[in-house]
Amino acid sequence: MPLALLALAIGAFGIGTTEFVIMGLLPEVASDYGVSIPTAGFLVTGYALGVMFGAPLMTVLGTKIPRKRMLMLLMGLFIVGNLLSAVAPAFSVMLIGRVVASLAHGAFFGIGSVVAADLVAPHKKAGAIAMMFTGLTVANVVGVPLGTLIGQSAGWRVTFAVVAALGVVGLAGVAKLVPDVPKPEGVRLRHELAAFTNVQVLLAMAMTVLGFGGVFAAITYIAPMMTHVAGFADGSVTWLLVLFGLGMVGGNLVGGKFADRALMPMLYISLGALAVVLALFTLTAHDKIASAVTVFLIGALGFATVPPLQKRVLDHAHGAPTLASAVNIGAFNLGNALSAWLGGVVIAAGLGYTAPNWVGAVLATAALLLAVLSSALERRQSAAPAADEAVPAAAERGAAAVHH
Repeated sequence: MPLALLALAIGAFGIGTTEFVIMGLLPEVASDYGVSIPTAGFLVTGYALGVMFGAPLMTVLGTKIPRKRMLMLLMGLFIVGNLLSAVAPAFSVMLIGRVVASLAHGAFFGIGSVVAADLVAPHKKAGAIAMMFTGLTVANVVGVPLGTLIGQSAGWRVTFAVVAALGVVGLAGVAKLVPDVPKPEGVRLRHELAAFTNVQVLLAMAMTVLGFGGVFAAITYIAPMMTHVAGFADGSVTWLLVLFGLGMVGGNLVGGKFADRALMPMLYISLGALAVVLALFTLTAHDKIASAVTVFLIGALGFATVPPLQKRVLDHAHGAPTLASAVNIGAFNLGNALSAWLGGVVIAAGLGYTAPNWVGAVLATAALLLAVLSSALERRQSAAPAADEAVPAAAERGAAAVHH
């Protein structure tokens, strides 16, 4: 794998850390600014919305700019946003800093996926995408727990300053290691937008929303589920999230490896197994060891879908894949927001802390059904040209028989 993938992975590590570390620092931030925990939660919501809307916006703005330069500009935006969060004198200013940092998120992963895939041979594209996303998964194992520890001991502002420094390292890596590939000629914004008329691109994005939504339906409420149902101490939740992160790392790499060999079978297996594991989580959540194993499996199976889904979008948006790739990153965040809301609805309805697992199982099953539909449509489309070619051939044979 090219060294340029390491630079992309470092940038992804910084972005993954800043996205998730705030969840562990909300009490400290709320206390410093004198706001409630639900109000401080807008720092999470604001970031997710920034990713959703920023992914297409920043990608469209970057259509005239070579991809390497755009990646560098996005890392610069990420650094500015985290520095602003670190020094923010008021809560509103910190919220602006979070949104500024989030604007880099979707476009960086979207453009980075295209660059990563272009760096390797066709049969290694999913693996290259997975290598870049490894930075995001490792962030959940190392960056988030370490950032939380720094924030709780030295102050949350130090955490965001350190994340900004990670952005500087990522920027330097992109500048030094990513080749300056010319922007493809003849690609216009209308070509990028045309990808969204492709049913397969839309189905892949819907699978992203539902499949990853299934993961976050359960994981969003892991703290109350593990403490109130499984009986873990409050301090154990951090290590359970590390276990989830380790699953993400393994699933991401396995998903990338096998997606290059058999993309759709990989999706069938990972989505089907994810639905089963999420359904079983309603039972395993009552046992410490079983619940810990399940948390790991949810991370592994959930992230095993990421490289194949991202590659499927790139394959079907060929010729103008950048915007579609970035919007698919926004789809992950849409899935996170949708599933977190649905999970909250079933808990508020009095169905218990394990109820979000059923929500996740239903969402993952819906994603699996879409995968089957997508594959069936693809087979029908590939069969149609063959049938069209067979008709003239038969006509020619008939004419030849009459002539003789």
